[in-house]
Amino acid sequence: MKKVTASILALLVSACSENSNVTTSKPTSVDTVNSSIKELSPLGQKPPDLTPKPFAPGLVSTNGFETQAAFAPNMREFYYLGQAPGEKSKRYVVRYEDGVWRKSVMEFTSGVFISTDGNTMHAGGEYRERTHTGWSDKKKMGAPFDEIPIMVLTASNAETYFFDERTEIGTIRTSRLVDGVREAPEALGENINTGKYTAHPFIAPDESYLIFDSEREGGYGDNDLYISFRQQDASWGPAINMGKDINTEYGDSHGSVTPDGNYFFFSSRKLGEGVTESDLSIFWVDAQIIENLRDENK
Repeated sequence: MKKVTASILALLVSACSENSNVTTSKPTSVDTVNSSIKELSPLGQKPPDLTPKPFAPGLVSTNGFETQAAFAPNMREFYYLGQAPGEKSKRYVVRYEDGVWRKSVMEFTSGVFISTDGNTMHAGGEYRERTHTGWSDKKKMGAPFDEIPIMVLTASNAETYFFDERTEIGTIRTSRLVDGVREAPEALGENINTGKYTAHPFIAPDESYLIFDSEREGGYGDNDLYISFRQQDASWGPAINMGKDINTEYGDSHGSVTPDGNYFFFSSRKLGEGVTESDLSIFWVDAQIIENLRDENK
């Protein structure tokens, strides 16, 4: 199976690097979106069934490059990375404010994960804290995390970290918070860290499952999305390919579940004919697919 092309890797790496001169995350431009929408369905979109669909066509999913979907716990903030043809990548946020969805451009491009309490924005090996005016300046995590080239960090309700490395192979590691003390990072076992490339973890809030993408034998093409369920002995079960409805012959990555547990989001170059390396879109599907996979693999 063909490795993810160098150009895509370069684009993702570039997208995860912040401008060193940025000192604030205040939005720089605002557009009003779907002002008549009152309910808090994700961006007012019609929910999908068990067949993945592009998320918010024309607004989020376009003919450009979109990836790294992330919601705040209150479901009133949606973050993603986008890049229109011929332009530089930008970090967008769509917020629900005063009955209106507003789309803004943030002044940084790192991939983000919002903590389950909504107060911390993790961005690789750095983080921001929520303030009464928005997000603070970026802060360092400290040793030993500063020495690890973290690309994506995700955290559970118990503040257990799961994160990868910005390397050619990638390794997913974990670090628990025990009695207020952060444990040294530890690599997960071979059920997770197997194959040519493993990255972009997402941990369920209760740590009952871990989603990630990996290029390994038995997949559909480039990197596929996999899920591993926590076993009764607290170990991680075999990596389960999330199937042909999710994965394609192209690269499929950045899986996550919305804080309300209702929807599974991921990035894919679906729709084959005419697709180019820059055509990466955000898809969503009913999260029931996770329970179906759990039941099928008991």
